Amino acid sequence: MTNVLLLENPHPSAAKALEARGMSVRTVDGSLDENDLIEALQDVQALGIRSKTEVTRKVLAASPSLEAIGAFCIGTNQIATSFAAERGVAVFNAPFSNTRSVVELAIGEIIALTRRLTVKNSMLHRGVWDKSAANSHELRGRTLGIVGYGNIGTQLSVLAEALGLRVIFYDVEERLALGNAERADSMAEVFNQADIVSVHVNGIPANTNLIGEEEFAQMKPGAHFVNLSRGLVVDLDALQGALESGHLAGAAVDVFPEEPKGNGLPFETSLQGMDNVILTPHIGGSTVEAQSDIGTFVAGKLIDFLNLGNTSMSVNLPNLSLPVTLTSVGRLCFMHHNVPGVMAKLNDVLAQNSINVEGQGLATAGSIGYAMTDVGSALSDSMLEQVRAIHAAINVRYLTLGGTRRGPLGH
Repeated sequence: MTNVLLLENPHPSAAKALEARGMSVRTVDGSLDENDLIEALQDVQALGIRSKTEVTRKVLAASPSLEAIGAFCIGTNQIATSFAAERGVAVFNAPFSNTRSVVELAIGEIIALTRRLTVKNSMLHRGVWDKSAANSHELRGRTLGIVGYGNIGTQLSVLAEALGLRVIFYDVEERLALGNAERADSMAEVFNQADIVSVHVNGIPANTNLIGEEEFAQMKPGAHFVNLSRGLVVDLDALQGALESGHLAGAAVDVFPEEPKGNGLPFETSLQGMDNVILTPHIGGSTVEAQSDIGTFVAGKLIDFLNLGNTSMSVNLPNLSLPVTLTSVGRLCFMHHNVPGVMAKLNDVLAQNSINVEGQGLATAGSIGYAMTDVGSALSDSMLEQVRAIHAAINVRYLTLGGTRRGPLGH
């Protein structure tokens, strides 16, 4: 039986999908530290996490039975993905499933900041009536600057434009501008022109403190700032200074450099107590709809890999899918170092054992190669040992198809 460990409360749709395929699922509230995670992963083939669990090189090295990791979120910087690839462990995430939820939160916060709703709300709670239009604006005709024009940034661009905002964006990659959005030549150009800046970049180490005192100084006086990306991207002390000086009119922050491991734990930030700041606990993708979609999507990827070997949309392995042929009885999944002659040696082993190849696919990515071979006769343990003995082998799995007549799962 395939054993799956799910941490940090992914949506029940994930466990439901996995159990429907005959897998044994154990769920744990919250994340686990390194040593507890190592202990919990013994005899576990698949791990599901969200953003708080750190899957380090030590964890991977101490978990020989682990075959796949599903990140029920967008980011995978909490996982040692390159080391996982070296061990043949597939990593999957959900790059699209919560996009709409994040964008809707960004739009809501942009409206709230531009209309000074947080300030008006706080004043009324203190018993102060202030029916004034001062510094409150419509979105129509104002400029939204987007830093990071990926899946979230592009959808935000479309919705913002529908509300009458002019959109300018900057991305280090070449991106197609949607609608009437304008590409800036630099991040500074975005800051100089935008009335609202919204950040949607990834959490790679190179983006640490990407936005700090210098960047906030480049923003227009009275502008607003929104960060729904990663906590490490923004220097919060610099943001605090820009707000306290009055240079920025307000901000919304959903992510922080240090976040509690679970709900109900204490949390502190220098931005607390400021009426013109919206603070949310990393809930950009936390809607019922998004979490349900993420649960189903990532579970489907894990099932597809564990049962059929398919790596489509894996973030760390060569992407390969192979339809099951009608005459196949088994599938040999061969992860290897990408060096010349490996496939010839693999097929030699099969030929020497009179095994007919019914279907075969190969994909490479950098130093890693991945081959799937459907065979017409069952492979014995001794044959599998011959495959494992190939000098470039990283990981070898043999999946019994058992008469299954279906292709890769659709998502």
